[in-house]
Amino acid sequence: MREYSILAGRAAPLGATFDGEGVNFAVFSQHARRITLCLFSPDGKTETHRLDLPERDGDVWHGYIPGLRPGRLYGIRADGPYAPEEGHRFNSNKLLLDPYAKRITGHPDWHDTLMGYKVGHGQADLSFDKRDNARYMPRCVVEDVLFAWGRDTPPRVPHEETVIYEAHVKGLTQLHPDVIRKGRFLGLASDAVLDHLVRLGITAIELLPSQAFLNDRFLIEKGLVNYWGYQTIGFFAPEPRYLENGQIAEFQHMVARLHAAGIEVIMDVVYNHTGEGNELGPTLSFRGLDNRSYYRLQENPRYYINDTGTGNTINMDHPMVLRMVLDSLRYWVEVMHVDGFRFDLAATLGRTPTGFDRNAAFFQAIRQDPVLTQVKLIAEPWDIGPGGYRVGGFPPPFLEWNDKFRDGIRRFWRGDPGHVPVLADRITGSALQFDHSGRPATSSVNFVTAHDGFTLMDVVSYSAKHNEANGEGNRDGHNDNGSDNMGVEGQTDDPAIVAARAQRRRNLLATLLFSQGTPMIVAGDELGNSQRGNNNAYCQDNEIGWIDWPEADWAFFDFVRRLIAFRRDHPILRQKRFLHAHERLIDGIEDLFWWRPDGVPMQDADWNAPDLRTLCVEMRIASGTPAYAQREEAVFLVFNRGEAVTVHLPPCPENRRWRLWIDTGHPDIDGEVVDGGFLKAGRETVLALELETVHG
Repeated sequence: MREYSILAGRAAPLGATFDGEGVNFAVFSQHARRITLCLFSPDGKTETHRLDLPERDGDVWHGYIPGLRPGRLYGIRADGPYAPEEGHRFNSNKLLLDPYAKRITGHPDWHDTLMGYKVGHGQADLSFDKRDNARYMPRCVVEDVLFAWGRDTPPRVPHEETVIYEAHVKGLTQLHPDVIRKGRFLGLASDAVLDHLVRLGITAIELLPSQAFLNDRFLIEKGLVNYWGYQTIGFFAPEPRYLENGQIAEFQHMVARLHAAGIEVIMDVVYNHTGEGNELGPTLSFRGLDNRSYYRLQENPRYYINDTGTGNTINMDHPMVLRMVLDSLRYWVEVMHVDGFRFDLAATLGRTPTGFDRNAAFFQAIRQDPVLTQVKLIAEPWDIGPGGYRVGGFPPPFLEWNDKFRDGIRRFWRGDPGHVPVLADRITGSALQFDHSGRPATSSVNFVTAHDGFTLMDVVSYSAKHNEANGEGNRDGHNDNGSDNMGVEGQTDDPAIVAARAQRRRNLLATLLFSQGTPMIVAGDELGNSQRGNNNAYCQDNEIGWIDWPEADWAFFDFVRRLIAFRRDHPILRQKRFLHAHERLIDGIEDLFWWRPDGVPMQDADWNAPDLRTLCVEMRIASGTPAYAQREEAVFLVFNRGEAVTVHLPPCPENRRWRLWIDTGHPDIDGEVVDGGFLKAGRETVLALELETVHG
C-alpha cells in the first residue's frame, strides 16, 4: 500500500481539485473539531488511508496530497459535537459525501447504520450510533473535468424565440426503438432524439433533476424508486444512473450534441432542500459536516424548518452555503456548458427569518454574477411555507412558471363559466402578474401540463387522479386538475370521444403556442402519451412514467410541429413588450383589439355576459419592436368554446387580405384565403389568421 504525505494545500477552490501533480482537498465546516479524508481502494471496498486535513483557514479545512490522481475514490469524516438540541449532529463513525464531489459512484444501500442515531432507540435522534456506515455508502471520485469541447458554442436563443421541452432523461429514451443507450445521457444525445426535437421545433430541453439524487428508503421498501429525482445529494455530480460508463464526459458530450443541433440545455435544480430529510433522516453529507450551518433550524434547533415539504430547508442565509449554490451553478455553466436553470421551489431560495424577500441574498448574488446573468433562469415561484405562493414576485432576470396560465386555460376549454376574461389575460402574457419592474412578457413561462400532474392526454381522458400504483392509497397528488374525461374515464375506443379528445388537445396546445410568454411543452404530449391517469408519477420508473413511443400519435405530432412553426414565423405571437389596448400605438394604430364574433369591438358589458363562450383578438406588433418584425401587420385569433359561430373578420386595409393558417377543427388546413369578410368557427375550435399584403 502506498503511503501518502499530506501538505497544507489551500482553501480554494472547495472540493477535490487535481492540478496535474496531485489533489487539493478543501471542505467547509464551521463547527467541526476535525475533518478527516478517507481514501479507498480502486474497487471501493477497502478504506486504505485516513488523513486529517492539516490546515484551517477560517471555516475551510484543507490539505494537498502529491501524487494522487483522478479516479481515486474518497469520502469524508467530520468530528465534532453530537448535540441535536444545539443543532449539532457530528458523528465521525459516518462516512460522508463531499458536497463538492464532481462524481459519485452510486446510491447508498439502505441500512440503519446510515443514521447518526440508533434506530428504534427510545430517545430516537438524541441517541448516538457508533457503527461505521462505509460499506453502505457510495464513494466520491476525484475528477479531471477537462473536456475537448472543440467549437461548442451556446445557442443563446433569445427568450422570445424560446420553446421549452420538459423531459426526463430516462423517460424520454427508455422505450424509443432507435435509441441504443436507453435511460442515459448518451441516449438523449442520440440521432433519434435530436432529430425528433429538431423536427418538432424545440429550442431548449429542460431536464428533470440530473444532479446526483437519493432513492428514498420508504420507496425502496415498497419496491419503487425516486424516478423524478427531487432529492438531491450532490450538487456538482451528474446522477450516476444516467451515466453509461461512469464518466462525467458523457454529460458534456450530450450538451455538445444538443448545442450542435441548436438546442439549449436547461437543468431543473433543487437547491431548496437536500435528500437527508428531517431529524430522523440519514447522515450522508451536509448533516454530518455541519448541520447547524447547512440547514434552517427551528427555535429548538433539534428540529428543521420545513418550507419545502421534504423535511428540511437549505440555509441560504449562511454565506458558505450560498457560496456552494453559486459555485455549483457556475460549475454547470462553465465546466458542463449548460444554458440555464429551472429552480425547484424557488420561493425557498428567497426566504429570510422574516419571510420571502425578492431582494434576498441569493437573488442579489445572482443579479451581479457575470456568469449566471448570461444564462436562462426560471423560478418555480412557490413553496409550502407561510406566504410561499409568489407568482409574479421574482426580480429580473428570472422567468417564472405560471400555474395561473395552466389552470385558466384548462378550465376555459373544460367549459367553466366566466373564463373568457381569464383567457384574455393569459394569452396576453398575464400582465397583472408580470408587467412591472421592467419585466418583459417572456417572464411568464406558460404551460398546460408539467411533469407534476396529468399529461395532456390524461387532461382530456380523466376527471380524477388514479395514483394507486404509488402505494399511498391514491391520497397523493393534486385533486383539482381542471381535467375532463369527455364522457368515459380513461381509455376508450368510442370514435366520437377519441375525436373529441384529439380536438381538445389541439385546442390546448394551440392556445399555449399562440399566447404571449415563453411556452413549455412536456415531452410526450406531442405524441399523445398517457400515464394512465397518474398525476404524481414521481416513483414510477416503468411504463407509467416512460414515453410510449411505440403507440405515438404521429398525426398529432405533425400538427404540434405546425403550431410551433406558426409561432416561429409570426413574431406578433412572441413579443417582449406587453400588448395593451388603447395604450401603446404604432403609427397611431392600436396594437390589441378585442372583437365580438359579429365584428363589433368588445365593450365592458360584453366581458361580463353569462353566455360568453368566444374570444376574438387581433394583435399587432407592439411599439418599440425592431423593424424587422414589422413585416407582418396583424394576426387574428379565435378561441371558440361554444357551438359553431360565424365570425366577422376585422376590416382589411386596401391591398390586404386574411389568410387562415390554423383551424384545430380541420387540422389539415394550411393557408387558405378567406373571402367575404367572415368565416365559420366550428364548435370548440381555435383559428389563427394572418393579415397579408396582396402583391400584383
